[in-house]
Amino acid sequence: MFENQERTHLEELGEFGLIKHLTKNIKLTQKSTIKGVGDDAAVLDHDGKKLLVSTDMLLEGIHFDLAYTPLKHLGYKAIQVNLSDIYAMNGTASQVTVSIGMSSKFPLEAIEELYEGIYLACDNYNVDLIGGDTTASKQGLVISVTVLGYADEKDIVYRNTAEEGDLICVSGDLGGAYTGLQLLEREKLVYIENPNIQPDLEGKDYIVERQLKPEARKDIIDLLKELDVKPTAMIDVSDGLASEILHICKQSNKGCNLYEEKIPIDPMTYETAREFGLDPTVCALSGGEDYELLFTVKQADYDKIKHKMDFSIIGYITESNAGCNLITKSNNVHTLTAQGWNAFKASE
Repeated sequence: MFENQERTHLEELGEFGLIKHLTKNIKLTQKSTIKGVGDDAAVLDHDGKKLLVSTDMLLEGIHFDLAYTPLKHLGYKAIQVNLSDIYAMNGTASQVTVSIGMSSKFPLEAIEELYEGIYLACDNYNVDLIGGDTTASKQGLVISVTVLGYADEKDIVYRNTAEEGDLICVSGDLGGAYTGLQLLEREKLVYIENPNIQPDLEGKDYIVERQLKPEARKDIIDLLKELDVKPTAMIDVSDGLASEILHICKQSNKGCNLYEEKIPIDPMTYETAREFGLDPTVCALSGGEDYELLFTVKQADYDKIKHKMDFSIIGYITESNAGCNLITKSNNVHTLTAQGWNAFKASE
């Protein structure tokens, strides 16, 4: 579960000793951070900009499996999935708080490994860790992250502002995280049956990393600003492409046409999906956890974005009565449905 086999029991430090140990090397880099860890609350000053706040919780056995998830990767991912929400608002992420609940099976060294990933993500994305909480848990490892960000009011992008005729775009490629998860689950079952067999992940680095170590797409936000393109609506792809475009359409009271042949799917994702007897398009539509950005832009911005390799134009927004449709490669029209992951159903 963690590389360092020397175990320092958490009761040796106590809660405040653990907090002091984990936060002793924090360096604040945001000018908006007036006070971080060490008082009853953090103090921030965003110079009149609008404050953006989002929270996500990750639960062992529901959102991650420690059988194949390195703790450092888990810490990194916990930050990324939260930063993605701020970027989906066209904002700048600036601070995070991290709260963890852990059982007595975790020694200090394991928590240190988790925090290595947390600190790496914060450092890579220039975000300050400014507080949080620690507690005992009888239900396995619990991680709750709150991210704070900011934006000028004129720059904020919502889900409910797509307009008829807008182009639908998505960054990166889709379905990789889901196929990576299928691969990891398969190798876990093989290991359970025979612990002497080593996991066979050779040549599958990309999709494994898409699942275990996603990257929030701050670069897309920076690129759009560089191109002088403000999306008309935006959302991050956490539950699958179909679910996310339906959110935009429902909240904007619009329909859409998505073109299957335009959906970006990496060759490794495509091949692995086929190996598992899965439809690669379904993996992209319903798989989730890709943390790409799905956004709409005005047709007038087409010339600014048409040659950019960082994202794909996959359809357009229609009037609401036209419905939400997927046009297949064979030119058949199907009603788009969301089959994304249901946390409550999965936990039953």
